[in-house]
Amino acid sequence: MRKSLFLKDGADSAGKKVFNGLLVMLCIAVFIWITARRLGLTLRFDRVWEFRTRILRGFGMTVTLSLFSLVASLALGTLAALGLRSRVLFLSYLARAYVEFIRGTPLLVQIYLFYYIIGTAWGIDNRYIAGVLILSVFEGAYISEIIRGGLASIESSQTEIARAIGLTRAQAFRLVVFPQLITRILPALAGQFASIIKDSSLLSVIALIELTQTTAEISAANFALFENYFTLGLLYFALTFPVSLATKRLERKYRYAN
Repeated sequence: MRKSLFLKDGADSAGKKVFNGLLVMLCIAVFIWITARRLGLTLRFDRVWEFRTRILRGFGMTVTLSLFSLVASLALGTLAALGLRSRVLFLSYLARAYVEFIRGTPLLVQIYLFYYIIGTAWGIDNRYIAGVLILSVFEGAYISEIIRGGLASIESSQTEIARAIGLTRAQAFRLVVFPQLITRILPALAGQFASIIKDSSLLSVIALIELTQTTAEISAANFALFENYFTLGLLYFALTFPVSLATKRLERKYRYAN
């Protein structure tokens, strides 16, 4: 029986993947071309190329904000996850209030709240520091749930066995719990990093000069809205797609069998 170029057969060849990938790209290109024609636009990406230096600076700022926010949100998320599992009722309630409030309100509302009200009250007037703090607080709530779920998935009997053979509580966590925790939450954390990159675009509302704000300023100068924002989408995709591939790779590598 002849194998189809369009159907999955469990062991797709590289040629079949390339063919279908190119076909998808062609369909997207045709859709964009038809959309531009319906709008009466003549695509001129050279008007975007003129501002390549500013775009690269905005691109670099987005990467920098995302990396700093990732580190800070990991620290905050870890503390919140430990607070959620704490036997001290005040700490548990405090962590739960933080997680529920952040996850229950839009990021855009939090940006206005933290920057214009809390930030003003506490004298945080540096937009870049404020942006990192806002993103970290927002993403930390989601990371805390990832860590909490990972800890909850590890059977308590493993810690008890480790203690029974003479390991201290710290040794049991370091040698038994922590390696399993990392393998279980790493794919989800990698996916959360892609969310940080995308969510950083909302910081443009406080005039933080990252990629989205840079594109808005360029659009006001060259009036090439379609070309500018299409390029913006491609640049965000260039950041998030490798993270998405890494996430899928990690999921395959660390997939557990029940």
